[in-house]
Amino acid sequence: MSDAHNEHESAIKTPKQLIAAVIAGFLVPIICIVLLVQYVTSAEQTGAGSTGQMPESIAARIKPEADAGFTLKDVNAPKQLQAGDTVYKATCAACHDSGAAGAPKLGDAGAWSARIGQGQEKVVEHAIKGLRAMPAKGGNPDLDDVEVARAVVYLANQSGAKFKEPAVKAAAPAAAAPAAAAPAEAAPAAAAPAAAAAPAAAPAQVSADTGKKVYDAACVACHGAGIAGAPKLGDKAAWAPRIAQGSAKLHEHAIKGFTGKAGMMPPKGGSTASDDEIKAAVDYMVAASK
Repeated sequence: MSDAHNEHESAIKTPKQLIAAVIAGFLVPIICIVLLVQYVTSAEQTGAGSTGQMPESIAARIKPEADAGFTLKDVNAPKQLQAGDTVYKATCAACHDSGAAGAPKLGDAGAWSARIGQGQEKVVEHAIKGLRAMPAKGGNPDLDDVEVARAVVYLANQSGAKFKEPAVKAAAPAAAAPAAAAPAEAAPAAAAPAAAAAPAAAPAQVSADTGKKVYDAACVACHGAGIAGAPKLGDKAAWAPRIAQGSAKLHEHAIKGFTGKAGMMPPKGGSTASDDEIKAAVDYMVAASK
């Protein structure tokens, strides 16, 4: 019995031994962690010494910053044409997702069947030139015809068609300058004063009903029904804060396009009208909404 009792006795018999055991229990893991960290970080690092000043080391250090901060682009390079789904999401989805202004919804085979029956060429033509409430190129005149055709193919094929991806036409070679151009530059200097004396052509005057015609052709698609936050024609409450901005600001928004909390308007409402014609359309809407 005596031997069995001694075997179960603890090695810690005094308070000092207990304190020493507790301290060792904390210190030993900490010391191990410190030694492990020192071992891991003891590898040779590139610094300001001879190896750090080598061209390869300098290039390696500055490369991430240069790549992240600068992107050089050739302004004369050919335009990178967008894919059909990208064009759709950026330009077409506003109407074709919700069916606004009678636009056939994406994936609605019933609404698209008659249009698909007209053939790919006719549907693409309507998208490029505009049809009824749909402005030319969906209201984005910066789109290339091929980009519009790609969006049409994406939209129609998602709705039951089997249109083919449009081919990209090769750029036409630059025409050689005519040989007669050089002698033309050597024309007698006496002709210059005569040309300078010719009066500048007077700007074309916009007729009084031009504003209404432009509104009926391009603006009514949104301003007639209040689509995408557009203030309806004749809605005095909606037009009041806009009119307060002044004609110059309204003209600028209409010509350059505008994106606000209420919605977005493409440049010139997606039409090909001149700046003066767009101003006339704005003036017409303002006059009808005061």
